[in-house]
This record gives sequence, C-alpha cells and structure tokens, in this order.
Amino acid sequence: MQPVLYGYLPILVFMVIAGAIALAMVGGSLLAARQKPYPEKVSAYECGFEPFDDARRRFDVRFYLVAILFIIFDLEVAFLFPWAVSLKDIGWFGFLSMIGFLAVLTVGFVYEWCKGALEWE
Repeated sequence: MQPVLYGYLPILVFMVIAGAIALAMVGGSLLAARQKPYPEKVSAYECGFEPFDDARRRFDVRFYLVAILFIIFDLEVAFLFPWAVSLKDIGWFGFLSMIGFLAVLTVGFVYEWCKGALEWE
C-alpha cells in the first residue's frame, strides 16, 4: 500500500518545474534587457493622471464609463460561449432567449452611443 502523499507527487513536480521556468524567465530578462529606469518608467499609472496629486481632486467620469462598458460587454461574451456550445441541446427556446438577451444589451449599447459615452474628445 502506498502512502497518501505519493498522490501529491505530480503536483510537487509541477510546482518545481513552474518555479524553475519562472526564475529562468526573470533571470533571463535581467541579463538580456537594458536596465535603465527613469522617473516616468517607474512611476505608478492610475486612471490617466498623476497618482501623487491631491486625493480629493476631481477627475473625469469617463474612466468609470469605460470600465462599466468593458464589464458589461465582457460578461456578454462570457454568456455567449456556453450558449454557443450547448446550442444544439437547448433548441429554439434557448436560441430565442439568447436573442432577447442580446437585444436588451444592444438597446443599452445604442443608448450609450447616442448619449455620447463612447466619445472621448
């Protein structure tokens, strides 16, 4: 009878190989790449403005709109993949319900477009 820990040996081997590959990539980039940082390169980039200004400073709401639109359409694609895989099994009801879902999202997209949320100016 084998000890229980022998079942975890492939996981340990995988972790060791993954760690070795990660260390080789980091070491290779340190050896091969030019290491000349400058202030703009090492500064943090957040939301399109300097991160070291006043924390109570106003900034443009368009950053939020872009983020919300990305989340909405990212979720739409996440719902489309399982639907497309199981389309043969769910039949016409599944097809028409997904068309309704896409219609609601399309109406929202057209509304955002007409309101000018996609214009960056």
